[in-house]
Amino acid sequence: MLSTNATLWPMIAHVALVFCLYWMLSKKRVAAVRSGRVEVAQFRENLQEPAESLLVHNNIKNQFELPVLFHIVCLVLYASTADNWGTVALSWLFVASRFAHAYVHVTSNRLRYRRPLFMLGFFTLGALWVWQAVWLALN
Repeated sequence: MLSTNATLWPMIAHVALVFCLYWMLSKKRVAAVRSGRVEVAQFRENLQEPAESLLVHNNIKNQFELPVLFHIVCLVLYASTADNWGTVALSWLFVASRFAHAYVHVTSNRLRYRRPLFMLGFFTLGALWVWQAVWLALN
């Protein structure tokens, strides 16, 4: 088995995506306030996200749904030494699907492209969990 830090790098890459999205959200919100389209007070409870930043805001929420299971499985794979080059490759595929999904979501937001990217990540993540279960059953 691999059991090296290679398993952790896809997690770090996903965290980098989340930080980039937060930076993008901040820039869009500041621009909306500076243009006078929204008031700063609107963000106090943020009951209604401005149109300028809505897609980024929604995508950030997406990064704390399915990816939470990704981070958990990566840590469990690492701790149980079930990680190998296959799981690292699947992890990178999951993260690549999240980057592509985020790009489509914050640009065109076309479901025609977004849904297949989500499904790619969904099935990739499922494969990681199945491998973890098989590993635990056999060891």
